[in-house]
Amino acid sequence: MTRSLVGENCTSKGKLKIFFSYASGTGKTYAMLLDAKKKKKRGIDVVCGYIDTHDRKDTEKLLSDFDVLSPTIIDYGLSTGREFDIDRALKRQPQLILVDELAHTNSNGARHAKRYQDILELLNAGIDVYTTLNVQHIESLNDTIEKVSNSSERERIPDYIFEEADQVEFVDIEAEKLLHRLSKENSIYTLEMLSSLREIAKRCLLDRVDLLKDKERSEERDFYGGEHILVGLSSSPSNAKIIRTASRMAKAFKGRFTALFVETSTFSSLSSADKKRLSANMRLAQELGATIERVYGEDIPYQIGEFARLSNVSKIVIGRSGVQKRGLWGKTTLTEKLISSAPNLDIYVIPDGSFSSKYNKKRELPSLRITALDVIKSIGIIFVATIIGFLFFHFGFTEANIIAVYIFGVLVIALITSNKLICLLSSIVSVLVFNFFFTLPRFTFRFYDRSYIMTFAIMSIVALLTGSLATRLKEYARLQAQTAYRTKLLFQTSQLMHQKKNERDVAIVAGMQISKLLEKDVIVYIANNNQLEECSLLRVEESKNRDLSTAKEREVANWVYLNNQKAGKSTDTHSSSLCLYLPIKSEERPLGVIGIEIGSSFLDAFDNSLVLSIIGECSLYIENIRSAHFIRESEIRAKNEELRTNLLRSISHDLRTPLTSISGNASNLLFNRENIDESEREMMFNDIYDDSMYLINLVENLLAISRIGGPDGHLSLKIQPELVDEIINESLKHISKRGNEHNIVVKRSDEILLAKADARLIVQVLINLMDNAIKYTQKGSTIKIESRKKDDMVLISVSDDGEGIRDEEKDKVFDMFYSIKSKVVDSRRSMGLGLNLCKSIISAHSGDIWVSDNTPKGATFSFTLPLEEVVLDYE
Repeated sequence: MTRSLVGENCTSKGKLKIFFSYASGTGKTYAMLLDAKKKKKRGIDVVCGYIDTHDRKDTEKLLSDFDVLSPTIIDYGLSTGREFDIDRALKRQPQLILVDELAHTNSNGARHAKRYQDILELLNAGIDVYTTLNVQHIESLNDTIEKVSNSSERERIPDYIFEEADQVEFVDIEAEKLLHRLSKENSIYTLEMLSSLREIAKRCLLDRVDLLKDKERSEERDFYGGEHILVGLSSSPSNAKIIRTASRMAKAFKGRFTALFVETSTFSSLSSADKKRLSANMRLAQELGATIERVYGEDIPYQIGEFARLSNVSKIVIGRSGVQKRGLWGKTTLTEKLISSAPNLDIYVIPDGSFSSKYNKKRELPSLRITALDVIKSIGIIFVATIIGFLFFHFGFTEANIIAVYIFGVLVIALITSNKLICLLSSIVSVLVFNFFFTLPRFTFRFYDRSYIMTFAIMSIVALLTGSLATRLKEYARLQAQTAYRTKLLFQTSQLMHQKKNERDVAIVAGMQISKLLEKDVIVYIANNNQLEECSLLRVEESKNRDLSTAKEREVANWVYLNNQKAGKSTDTHSSSLCLYLPIKSEERPLGVIGIEIGSSFLDAFDNSLVLSIIGECSLYIENIRSAHFIRESEIRAKNEELRTNLLRSISHDLRTPLTSISGNASNLLFNRENIDESEREMMFNDIYDDSMYLINLVENLLAISRIGGPDGHLSLKIQPELVDEIINESLKHISKRGNEHNIVVKRSDEILLAKADARLIVQVLINLMDNAIKYTQKGSTIKIESRKKDDMVLISVSDDGEGIRDEEKDKVFDMFYSIKSKVVDSRRSMGLGLNLCKSIISAHSGDIWVSDNTPKGATFSFTLPLEEVVLDYE
């Protein structure tokens, strides 16, 4: 698992330089200020965010040359604390900021729990950072440092912070000289201790150099050393040491690192302290780069061995208990069982005897509170078993058969009740009932035959074992049902998201599924225009009235969106908030934020992995929706560009031809009038008129097209009730002169027809249809215009008796730039805009337009308009 120093939402990250040493007093802060002073002289904007001079005069004097940010004051009531003010630093936006003590733990009330998290946010904002660090603060070295210094360091940073730093400068000083310097401060260090720490620090630097080289090689090829290190997870305090050892081993072998937890049926009975410690160990393993895995089973060594075999694990790291096998009947240790289960694997056993005497695994005792329902069930089953026992006794069956009935009853009780204690009590009661009813003397609790003592003992043991096995079986069934439910939930998530068409619905599905999985309230934010929109709240119970959308909670959600990192409850950032907030990540920037009200609990590694899977799937679907939307927009832009090109090409041709004719005829009339007779002059005037009318009609069509405006691309209509006869009459006034050469017949409806229409546009439709009929028919042809009522629409048709339109062309005549391939009477090429414009106008009026064959020959263009009822006023 690789980690990054900056969030994925950062475009230009800042650079981190660590001034590193092996102990306090080596001069890290002084060296940092000296280096920063050189940067300042070069014109770089340098600010001191937080510097601890430790009352050293040389450091204080050097610090006076810099601009120092005031610290934030945190009020504790009786006292106050001073901390680095990250908000002031982000507002100041220097090129370089100095923040001392990388591993420092912030005071309660600060945004982040650790100072290194403040520094990560600065890097994410593009600010370069100088900081200081001692070797004992590196997480994986904690156990090694503890052996040297005999104390555990509480303030630690994840290894990746040190390993991924852009630059590390080692501030060195001889151990003897440092000891002399620290002797004035009553230091606890010894010469041997300082020498050992110095060697550890140097080795740490060398390991970092090797790691960087390996990283460069891995970028060139898929580099893996072939090793796969597996470490077991448990609630033991020593498990943290085992995890750190396995982490160092994985780095040394340059291999993969996996942490495995085997959940048994007793997991639910672990004490809350053990569960909390187990969760902390899981988080530690994740911080050190491990992949967390989980399996179920009672035989822990077998489960580890099988997982190792199936996952190609090469080395297993486990802890060794201080308790050894004693005598012939001693219990076989986990280590011995694991060696037997995985004989072909390298097993590294890490001593943890220092913890064995301090830690005993505690389990929560079964609840002593027995419900009335469990008691009724148990009594009923024992009563039924007793009735069956009487029947067996009556028919002469042996006592062994009756005992089997009671054992079976205890098994049933274990399966149908919820308390383990009821199973124990039922076993005891079954023995007593059997003694009372079926042993001599009957109906007393006394017995004559001493062999009954062994019978009762065996019956009790068998009943207890049977009940225990039944309880364990029920626990396995619960775990399997839980696994099946989670698998079904993930599958259902994919199906539901696939059905959604917009981003918010997909995000809400993710929130809904997470709410089902965790049974927690969830709040969902989706991002639009680089900011979070209004939230959607998904509650488990409507009765809850806790407000999750306050200004404070939204502030945390905004921080998560801007930094592309989780924050909120159970994290070290904004930990006082009500919810745990997780970003819906993408390659470029977060797509939204999902908040989970986890209350006083926390998400374990397994629930967390499921939640991240759901959020990851949500991110994928949202990106797909955005990609599809972008593709559609690109296609529309490409189509519009194509239409624009075709339109300009057609206009350039169709304008050039009539303009050339007009200018030629006009030139002849102006400069060659003496040689032109009257008939030729009249013909030229007619040609000029026809070409002018053609241009007017073309311009009218283009103007109508230009009315398609606005972001929605629809026609801008002024619809009102219009008399159909008036629309037809108006269109006849604009017919070209060539219309006089045809017989135009208008067949009007017997009733008054009102249509809901934009009259100017419908007039243009009729002009185009009539001009089309005139253009494609011979002189003297008949063109008929008819209007009538058809259901709740007005039907208007324009028919001609020309050659008609072939069937294969009827579906294409309304396409833009399409011209019918028959001979045009006036030999002028059609631009292919008229009929397409007609279709656009009629469609905008919620009508239909089509072409059909006329009888006996020709074509009929028909269109419909919404009918407006005629209201007659007789007053």
